[in-house]
Amino acid sequence: MSRISPHEHLQRGEVSRRGLLKTAGGVTAALALGATATATTADAAPATFTHPGMLHNWGDINRAKVRVAAGDDPWLSGWNKLTANSHSQSTWTPRATATIIRGGTGENYSLLYNDIAAAYQNALRWQVAGTAANGDCAVRILNAWANTLTSVTGNADRFLAAGIYGWEFAQAAELMRGYAGFDLGAFQDMMVNVFYPLNNQFLNNHNDACITNYWANWDLCNMASIMAIGILTDNAAKYDQAVNYFKTGAGNGSIQHAVPFLYGNVDGYDLGQWQESGRDQGHTVMGMGQMGAICEMAWNQGDDLYSYDGRRFMKGAQYVAKYNLGMDVPYTTYTWGSGQNCSQQSQTVIGSGSRGQVRPVWAMLHFHYNRRLSLDDKYISQMYYDLVAPEGGGGDYDSTSGGYDQLGFGTLMYAK
Repeated sequence: MSRISPHEHLQRGEVSRRGLLKTAGGVTAALALGATATATTADAAPATFTHPGMLHNWGDINRAKVRVAAGDDPWLSGWNKLTANSHSQSTWTPRATATIIRGGTGENYSLLYNDIAAAYQNALRWQVAGTAANGDCAVRILNAWANTLTSVTGNADRFLAAGIYGWEFAQAAELMRGYAGFDLGAFQDMMVNVFYPLNNQFLNNHNDACITNYWANWDLCNMASIMAIGILTDNAAKYDQAVNYFKTGAGNGSIQHAVPFLYGNVDGYDLGQWQESGRDQGHTVMGMGQMGAICEMAWNQGDDLYSYDGRRFMKGAQYVAKYNLGMDVPYTTYTWGSGQNCSQQSQTVIGSGSRGQVRPVWAMLHFHYNRRLSLDDKYISQMYYDLVAPEGGGGDYDSTSGGYDQLGFGTLMYAK
């Protein structure tokens, strides 16, 4: 077993997936020439954004539609999880409010995450089954919040709310783009004026704390929100901001900080220690969903972050899955600076809290690495099939916020 330094050199000059797509389609002459294309050119946002192009593209939607109509499993089992969820019912009544508070006095953020789950689930039902009642419900929720929400506040946790609920809310809006009666403009304005400023503020100054103070998930959810807002509003600068932070950001959400230690050939598989592994397993599994969302959105816009830096994320996911399946993994003492003065803290052993926790984050990873890329994802695969499948979503897991940190329903939307 060999451990590779977290500061290993990146292999520059790799052609992005979008660069290859452009080459194949003859869109960009410079990229068609091959080797002379620069990394900056390959990493630029698409000239035209793909819609729908966040967690789901038209191929995902059409596959689910056809397979469910035919009664095929596992899609039908995933569909049944969706239709049985109380949040997916077309009778859901939105509870939009002007100010959402997470952290401190007067917390009311459960109003938002429950309504987001309902909007997303009704949007899925509309897309897969074409039921207008569900489409109308999703639009009612989206419009209510777009015309009511003016601020997200609270203590430092306001940045978690702006990040997690920012990227999740955008998913429902993307699915309802073009639906009669949906005020996309008002929703876009809300995302840009309410969510983005907090997302941007956090990534730039981390609540005035030491750059390493906040766990990876804080960066990741805010990166995901910025990426989703960029796609929703066709804003290349915001999209690029998220992609660039994923690759080279200073905080713990960038890929080399999120997976600081690599281990080669551990029982035949390469593994990567996740940044929050010494903390507890609920948060490490949460990280699979947050980084997975970033990678899937980028994939649908032509960027392969899933495979970036030697598939570093896959190695991290394999590590997290293996440990949560009850197996041993190597662990290197993790040391970081905390607070405002960067006071040194260390975790000398892996955190066993919440080990084996089930969250609906594994289908997306399994069906990408194993089915799209035909890779051996032994531990990710076992985590999905043995503990999770078929995946539900918000309302099927923890009733508190942790059960809504991911949208879920990956069996329905990603099975291949």
